[in-house]
Amino acid sequence: MFKKLLAVALILPALFVSNVYAEDPYPNRPITLIVPNPPGGSSDANARILADALTKILKQPVVVNFKPGVGGQIGNAFVANAKPDGYTLLMGLSSIMVSPDAERAQGKPSLYEVNQLTPIAMISNDPMVMLVKTDAPWKNLNDLMKAAKEKPNALTYSSSGNFGPIHLSVEMLAHAAGAKFLQVPFGGGGPSMLALLGGQVDMTTAIPSVAIPQIESGKVRPIAVSGPKRIKLLPNVPSYRESGFDAEYNIWNGLFVPTGTPPAVIDTLNKAIKEAVQSGQIETAMNQRGMIFDYRDTNDFKKFAQEDGDRMVKVIKAMPKQ
Repeated sequence: MFKKLLAVALILPALFVSNVYAEDPYPNRPITLIVPNPPGGSSDANARILADALTKILKQPVVVNFKPGVGGQIGNAFVANAKPDGYTLLMGLSSIMVSPDAERAQGKPSLYEVNQLTPIAMISNDPMVMLVKTDAPWKNLNDLMKAAKEKPNALTYSSSGNFGPIHLSVEMLAHAAGAKFLQVPFGGGGPSMLALLGGQVDMTTAIPSVAIPQIESGKVRPIAVSGPKRIKLLPNVPSYRESGFDAEYNIWNGLFVPTGTPPAVIDTLNKAIKEAVQSGQIETAMNQRGMIFDYRDTNDFKKFAQEDGDRMVKVIKAMPKQ
């Protein structure tokens, strides 16, 4: 009898410890998806589309939470320093790859480093569309670049601020062409477009979903897209490269997790996104919003993001101190 009681006494603590530390397979509670930009932008739209898809597949709520500020640094840093358990995710914009170098170029410390975040999957990839007023004298990109070279810093463009997508999409081109434009920051994409419409600047750039309504209204004329090739939404508008300039700028969105997240968690997220992609759910939602769907799994995304980031960092380091 004593031996039986002793055996039970030895087993019970082990069972207790096992129950305390055992955890149901991931995910077993709500997941937070951080958007490091204000509501209303492309990362917001991408996050909502992805959160809806993952909620259905993972059977757990994926809640979108905004942490904007310092050009995305606040939200990026929040996730970079979060517990790497798969319950804090980041909807990262292409600027995530260059923000640390951009901050240092302005004499500021970066709140995070790129190697603190691990890419999981890319889901969208929009170029910027270069726009001028309909009555502007430049009919194509070569006309515009010729004028810029003849009078450096005479042509102006509105932007959302230093090292934002408008600024970088123009400066990538200017760097390749050996031209100089004068940036006029307006603090956001909306005000930047209004500045062009109001004749305050000579040109600007915008993502297709923002540019196309203005093009259709007849108020502006597209003269180039910053991506590697033409897009279906604007089949008659050439790319920077097609126009003869060795430049490219992509504004993509993808999912990131804190570095150190377990491989099993990453695999679960990868499979869930792939399932949503194969069902057509994500692409359909993006098409409805005028966004360009571009899915890349972990390996392809990691390679693409690094190459894209390297191009941007090279230009940033060549820019005069801001």
